Amino acid sequence: MLKTGQTAEVTRRFGAQEVAEFLTLTGAPGPADQVPEPLIGALFSYLLGVRLPGYGTNYLKQEMHFLAPAPLDQPLTAQVVLTRLRPEKHLADLETLCTAPDGTLICQGRALVLVRDVGA
Repeated sequence: MLKTGQTAEVTRRFGAQEVAEFLTLTGAPGPADQVPEPLIGALFSYLLGVRLPGYGTNYLKQEMHFLAPAPLDQPLTAQVVLTRLRPEKHLADLETLCTAPDGTLICQGRALVLVRDVGA
């Protein structure tokens, strides 16, 4: 059962080769010396769909504010925190954070998801 305050996190390192492949595949412009913002957003998607709330989660809204560039070849830690449950609407609000190893806040935001098994 979901409870306010629950957290999930994942740590991932993106190298120059992965970033170059991403930029080539997407045709996105961007500096090849830092992790592109969509790759950081993908970490949140992973957490929401696999860890918290998990399977069956439907993204309704995502808001991300990028505060610092994400360094290549450094472990980035993405975290989601369940901040509010609205069982009558099957909704869950989560805070989203991504930090560098030195504690620098790379990204901060929030997500709103539809979860059929929110609980009471």
